[in-house]
Amino acid sequence: MTSVSFPDTARVDALQKVRGAPIFASDDARPGMLHAALAVSTIPRGRILAIDAREARAAPGVRLVLTHEDLADLQLPGFLVGGYGFQNFQPLRTPDVAYRGQPIAIVVADTFEAATEAAALIHASYTEEHFDPTIDSPGAESLDQADTPIGKFLTEPVAGDADEAFAAAPVKIDIELTCPTQHQNPIELVATVAEWEGDKLIVHEGTQNSGALRHGLAQVLGIPAGQVEVISPFVGGGFGQKNSLQMQTALAAVAARRAGAPVKLVVTRAQLFHGSGFRPASRHRVRLGADSAGILLAAIHEVDSQTSRHDFFPGEYAATSSRLYGWGAFRGVQRLVRTDTQTPGFMRAPFEHPACFAMETAIDELAYALGKDPVDLRLANDTSIDPITGLPFSSRHAATCLRRGAERFGWSARSRAPQSMRGADGSYIGWGMALGAYPGMMIASIVKLSATHNGGIEIALGAHEMGQGIRTVIAAVTGRRLGVPPGEVTVVIGDTRAAPQQPTAGSWGTASATLAAETAADAMLEALAKLTPGSSIDGRSPSEILRDAGRASLEVEAMVKAPGQSEEVFDLIRAGKLLRAGPVFDNCVSFSFIAHFVEVRVEPRLRRIRVPRAVSVADCGRVISPRTAASQVRGGVVWGIGAALREASETDPRYGGFLNTDLAEYVIPVNADIGSIDVDFVDEPDSLLDSGIKSLGEVSLCGVAPAIANAIFHATGRRLRELPIRIEHMI
Repeated sequence: MTSVSFPDTARVDALQKVRGAPIFASDDARPGMLHAALAVSTIPRGRILAIDAREARAAPGVRLVLTHEDLADLQLPGFLVGGYGFQNFQPLRTPDVAYRGQPIAIVVADTFEAATEAAALIHASYTEEHFDPTIDSPGAESLDQADTPIGKFLTEPVAGDADEAFAAAPVKIDIELTCPTQHQNPIELVATVAEWEGDKLIVHEGTQNSGALRHGLAQVLGIPAGQVEVISPFVGGGFGQKNSLQMQTALAAVAARRAGAPVKLVVTRAQLFHGSGFRPASRHRVRLGADSAGILLAAIHEVDSQTSRHDFFPGEYAATSSRLYGWGAFRGVQRLVRTDTQTPGFMRAPFEHPACFAMETAIDELAYALGKDPVDLRLANDTSIDPITGLPFSSRHAATCLRRGAERFGWSARSRAPQSMRGADGSYIGWGMALGAYPGMMIASIVKLSATHNGGIEIALGAHEMGQGIRTVIAAVTGRRLGVPPGEVTVVIGDTRAAPQQPTAGSWGTASATLAAETAADAMLEALAKLTPGSSIDGRSPSEILRDAGRASLEVEAMVKAPGQSEEVFDLIRAGKLLRAGPVFDNCVSFSFIAHFVEVRVEPRLRRIRVPRAVSVADCGRVISPRTAASQVRGGVVWGIGAALREASETDPRYGGFLNTDLAEYVIPVNADIGSIDVDFVDEPDSLLDSGIKSLGEVSLCGVAPAIANAIFHATGRRLRELPIRIEHMI
């Protein structure tokens, strides 16, 4: 296993970002480009009876208007779990309306303003049907996930007889909690530039999954995948929203072909609330049983979460909560509630953030019921063995995170009783903490690496840069292996022309890309050694070896499987399909862990909540890029503060759809809401990979919300089990 420290490398793409280079699709301003805008449905469910586009077609500058009457030949993309789209529904394919805000027409014009104005001139008449917009709607249908088609792939985590153990436990906790619908709201909007060169479609779009775009477009449009190129060097913000074929991409492609010119379609923020995946609302019931010494005898975690009417969006909440501690017995239950919305999606830590909020709130309540310190209770129930499979964890340093975080935070100075700590200004001070966990997953890769005699190194693989610094990690790992500075390594990612593309999501990006880059670099070193038989290549650069061998360049290809995968995975990659490995591997289970300690201050009159400081200690294996890793954790804590105190997408129960569809009313933290965030890493190598790394980007969010909720209880004595926690809940 590699056990070396990596330097604090600056981002290799930093200059492009800070200088405002046109790196996003919405920045594209090529000559002759037309602009598109969408008209959307104003009913929550039903069917279009008639659509009147005459005014729009007659508006100045309008080139083209398309409705379902023009696009009946479009095919379905298939839901991402087995398909390519964020949902198995293609707007404008039929007159059916599945949710409010669904596109019903696309307008192409000379300017963005002309297209937007004309889209507002399109009028439709509908027949409306009964709709259920939320999981609490009286008619919303609830299904056991085990009884749906995805039940055969996702089994509920069970160990022992949790019901019997809970019934016999001397100390019990039984609580219900709720987590709201949320939207990702990346600053960089979803945008597509589509252009045809003969029969070849070229798409520029910020995406986390250019392979799914390529093959999904081919399926929807009925053309060979080889005729589609997707170019996505930078995603901008993604957070799971851009992890698959979006609803507008095929529409932009068809519009470009029929208009005979490149077309740019930028989806407005309000339309994104109704046209992309989101974090589904969820309800949790958690039951804990313990003995008087605080040993956890049983845990039962039941979840009802939101899905759409046309897809089954999976729920994997208990898969994480079951791995937090060494339970004597555990049972997870997952139910899906069908609602009339677009299909939810994989927003950052999609299941793990709500699961940790539910379980870590319950653990804090148990600590008070037992009269034990919350840190001590967690330490007493730490485990090196996965309670569900009985396999060892590939590494688990949760206890180190807890102890080190407590020391850095000054936890020993905390008085246990609620409302016992006050500030000089009279504010109530609360100290809370929680543990977070996230599964360790990986994907396979097909990598191409080339070197030239003049010093050029280029590596191309399936990955996407969305601000997490993966391009820097790939350059650092490749450069270190080949003995060249990271700045001399050109990293080509998100480009179907260069290498088959896989999604970057689920915090598997760094682990998968590092394994791929190391394997390709080793293949390059082996190929270079063959050019100089009988002499060592140690200490010599690839360019020097090539010059001495009289070679202008050398290229190698590496096909890299994740642990436990077969050769068949490469056929799936070439078809744009996803097959992830983990967190359960043949001989171990892989999870990352993090401990968050937070201080809150609650004003005595207004009851406004502030978070002046946080300490976060992460167990993510070996830290490859310290600078980007610390940035990931700080960003996760900011997300957690927003999730705990601000963010919720408000559903309109009268007319369907979402109400707060802009950044003015979708409340997120601002700089004034964020205090000190102290980040530290265990930085111990994991046993699963030679690189010793595990996931980080998403675990950083897990546990922040319950730490804040637990701190609020400590400050005020009020136990709040609904997110977000706002002033009205404190009065």
